[in-house]
Amino acid sequence: MKGAAFRLLWTGQTVSTVGSAVASASVPLVALLVLHASTFEVASLTAAAWLPWLAVGLPAGAWVDRWPKRRVMLVCDVIQMAAFLAVPVSWSVGLLSFAVLLSAALVGGFAKVFFTLAYRAFLPSVVDDAALLGVNVRLQGAESAAQVGGPGLAGLLASAFGPVSGVLVDAVSFGFSALCLGFLRADEPPPRPRTRLLSEIAEGTRIVARDAYLRVLVLSGGVANLALNGFYAVAVVFLVEDLGQGPFSVGLVLALGEVGGVLGATLVSRVARRTGTAWGFLWCEALVVPAMLLGPLAQPGWGLTLFVLAGAGIAAGVVGSNVLGATFRQRYCPRHLYGRISASSSMINYGTIPLGALVGGALGQAAGVRVAMFAMVGVQLVSLGVLLVGPLRRERDFPQVALAVDNPVEGAGVVGGGG
Repeated sequence: MKGAAFRLLWTGQTVSTVGSAVASASVPLVALLVLHASTFEVASLTAAAWLPWLAVGLPAGAWVDRWPKRRVMLVCDVIQMAAFLAVPVSWSVGLLSFAVLLSAALVGGFAKVFFTLAYRAFLPSVVDDAALLGVNVRLQGAESAAQVGGPGLAGLLASAFGPVSGVLVDAVSFGFSALCLGFLRADEPPPRPRTRLLSEIAEGTRIVARDAYLRVLVLSGGVANLALNGFYAVAVVFLVEDLGQGPFSVGLVLALGEVGGVLGATLVSRVARRTGTAWGFLWCEALVVPAMLLGPLAQPGWGLTLFVLAGAGIAAGVVGSNVLGATFRQRYCPRHLYGRISASSSMINYGTIPLGALVGGALGQAAGVRVAMFAMVGVQLVSLGVLLVGPLRRERDFPQVALAVDNPVEGAGVVGGGG
């Protein structure tokens, strides 16, 4: 049963991830080439997609802990399908505007918050604990492969049918994921009895704040997401306006860069065995800084290779650290509290994404896109510094024993995971 359930979940998520990877290149191309948006407007699309983490991230975790996870994911897939389907439908009748595109990103972002939290809490229901690292490698590998093919497919679709076609592909992929979830059956833990919402929210926040490992991962992740999304929010503008690339070339450059993610997913288990999980995480994060530095040095022609290398290094480091970090949290955090712990972490981790996108867009419009990208390299260096002053540099591996929490309803104290 678990094997069949996981295969359905994995298949649906892989297809949905391909669609999202296509949209990651198609949406800014629609803004630039169809709606003639400014640098700041293009960046604001990224901000809109991630702003919901700040708006509902904390209560969403408590709500998800109360609800059936599979049903939450299915409903969210349908909402995202409808949101992104509105873009090609509006375009086909001549009503597409930047407001429609921005609304699709915002509505899809709200649904994504609930889907992500439910998905993280649901995964251990279809995967044995001992298999989590291998499963996370497989999931990240599929996501990385999708990130390789997605932008290239977006470029091909934009060249052949126009940029809006890529958004249609994303909408269809959400429908396929919903179909897979509809057929999936798994034994979920019974939802927790309802208590006061504010108490549940505070419980997850207290656990993250008091635990040294969770705290440093959240803080460094928040700074890193600010940097990376400030960097990538202006990447398509940089390739189109500064380097003079067309839709197909933009998709190809982004796709080649994402090959590094496949490499990261392939090698991360070997790196973890050789260096330890904590040190492996640090090495993956350290790789991102010099890789980012190559991006704004790119030039037209063969100089585009630098942007490809930047993307490859960033993807390898991010995917590797994501695998190790996700596996640690899934083993370490109590399952009945996972939704609210994940929500507390994600509100900071993902809540900085819209800020990074807006800062990158504003700086790019005011001082130039290259300046904005160089500035984000400095911010990423701060993220690495946060990790190095935490407990990870003193430990070869992440803690192997699950975190213990006294009085889980009131969140009285954290026993495990200090440092």
